[in-house]
Amino acid sequence: MTQKYSKRFAPLKGATAEHHGLPKLKGVIFDVDGTLCQPQNHMFTEMRSVLGIPKSVDILEHIYSLPTPAAQESAMESIRAIERVSMAQQVAQPGLAELMSYLDRHAVPKAICTRNFEQPVTHLLTKFLAGSVFHPVVTRDFRPPKPDPAGLLYIARSWGLVRKMEGEGDERAAREVVRESARSAESEKEEAVGSGEIGDASGLIMVGDSIDDMTAGRRAGAATVLLVNDVNSHLADHDHTDLVIDRLDDLMQVLDHGFVGREIH
Repeated sequence: MTQKYSKRFAPLKGATAEHHGLPKLKGVIFDVDGTLCQPQNHMFTEMRSVLGIPKSVDILEHIYSLPTPAAQESAMESIRAIERVSMAQQVAQPGLAELMSYLDRHAVPKAICTRNFEQPVTHLLTKFLAGSVFHPVVTRDFRPPKPDPAGLLYIARSWGLVRKMEGEGDERAAREVVRESARSAESEKEEAVGSGEIGDASGLIMVGDSIDDMTAGRRAGAATVLLVNDVNSHLADHDHTDLVIDRLDDLMQVLDHGFVGREIH
């Protein structure tokens, strides 16, 4: 029988002897749309309409499946145009600035992993979080996108969090990370493949609002936090969701007292 366990991290405030041995939180990764800013679900309806695909078809998978680079770029630009219009309507999530200031005070690294392209992400950070550092920022240019864990493992590795590879699954994931990291120099890619190491996300939290966020976090080995809303409430009980919050700043109290996720197999 598989033993149940909960993802746990030591409190950021007032840790006592009873918390001895609990792992330390090493960083938090955020999604963008629906997480750092309020959901803009109309974008996805408009994207599917312009691409001529039903709701059941993943937007990025459809674009990557198109037969020529020119067709892919044309389709990608059509959804970028929708995102450019929508970014002017971005509204910060309640508690956004408070949570980021809290993480900065506790020296907790912050990163972004999103399926958006770079411009709306930069717009949001400039408008609502000027001076707050997120690094790295993994956008749509990084492939494969969520729900694949490659982006999260890349972030972990960039923070110096690694573990030895175990088995074919780790080797595949490691090769995806270095192959798709367009920003890395070739020498860095070769070193990463040959090192026998893979990013270790076990000390991280993935905060998001979609099944892609929860699944990417779970597959990477991170703890997952769902920012719940009227549309995604069914994910609160999903096997890939460790913890649910109503507002971003709810996470502050959770981390103060020590993160404890749901029991999982």
